[in-house]
Amino acid sequence: MNTTAERDTLGYRLAKILGKLNQGDKLNPEELADEFGVNLRTIQRDMNERFGFLPLQKTNGQYHLAASALGKLSLRDVAQFASLAGVHSLFPSLSIDFLRDIFDSRMQSAWLVKGHHYEDLAGKEGMFQQLELAILNHQKVSYVYQKVEGLKTYTDVQPYKLVNHDGIWYLAGKDGGKLKAFTVVKIEGLAVSPDTFTADPAVEKTLAEEDDIWLNEKKLKVVLQITGPAASYFRRRKWVSNQVIEQELEGGGMMVSAKVAHINQILPTVRHWIPHIRIISPEGLQAEMEREILEYLKPVST
Repeated sequence: MNTTAERDTLGYRLAKILGKLNQGDKLNPEELADEFGVNLRTIQRDMNERFGFLPLQKTNGQYHLAASALGKLSLRDVAQFASLAGVHSLFPSLSIDFLRDIFDSRMQSAWLVKGHHYEDLAGKEGMFQQLELAILNHQKVSYVYQKVEGLKTYTDVQPYKLVNHDGIWYLAGKDGGKLKAFTVVKIEGLAVSPDTFTADPAVEKTLAEEDDIWLNEKKLKVVLQITGPAASYFRRRKWVSNQVIEQELEGGGMMVSAKVAHINQILPTVRHWIPHIRIISPEGLQAEMEREILEYLKPVST
């Protein structure tokens, strides 16, 4: 069994190695063995087993951390993960998968990905990292934003999450007390303030539960009647934001409710499933949509 001195030496070695990886160093196993006075096999065990939860890459015989994880750990994080890496073999609950889960959670605490792809942020990497740190440190930010009508300056925005929705990155933040979404690539001149804010748990909850990027803490409830073949699709997956099956109907249909920030959040889905879907409430919305469709179907005058 390891002595206390041996465990302390192990913890020191792992912390130093993890610190080097975190700052982007490429590590040669033989040089590490010399530096810490251990054999090569011990270093290989460190990298392949103890640090098995890390996104390590090996290039020309040298170990390094994947670019997506560089610089994401604080000194406290390094110490904690080094300690866990050193003792996980002694505790069944500290499996590699478990450690990978908490590592990934720490790395992505500033992100919220809703989808399987993300846009290329080439040229915006530095700004993206600044936003990550501002979110983690609860620092206010200011920037110029490209709107349809022109440039607009935003100051003292409280950043909460970098949200990836349908492949596009957005900054979810509070501006003037309102929760808004800003397209990251349209942000210019980012400045991170030393001023901090206290994160609102209600906002965190809203972002975690929201199915779309339409951010508004005041939601409109929409009730839909789904019939025919569409019903089976709505049972298998959520087609509208915050979808809830309120009632099963005779003949296989159903009543579905949704909470949306803007009616345009749901209308494309309703049009897609015509004639097997109807808007029951808000009252008048179904008729308004039908008028728009009839207008669209009018012959184009030449």
